[in-house]
Amino acid sequence: MMRLRLRVIGCPRRALTLLDAARPDCPDCHGEGGIHHDYGDETGEYAGTHWYPCDCSTRWCVVLMPLPRLPHMLRRRAHRDPWSDEPPF
Repeated sequence: MMRLRLRVIGCPRRALTLLDAARPDCPDCHGEGGIHHDYGDETGEYAGTHWYPCDCSTRWCVVLMPLPRLPHMLRRRAHRDPWSDEPPF
């Protein structure tokens, strides 16, 4: 049984795709679609997370249609003060 969903992808070009969702009863990923693995640096401190896609969610994908690029003026941009050195919270 397939659980279809729509998704916009951006690589190599923006497109609308139809893909199969992860199995909710998958014993490997528990329905998340991937396996998360935390790793540390040489001192044992947290350094990041690797994400490996599960076989239950990467079986089927179809590109329905390519999406046009938006003109430069219509692209979303966060308004930031160029003189501020604070992170955008």
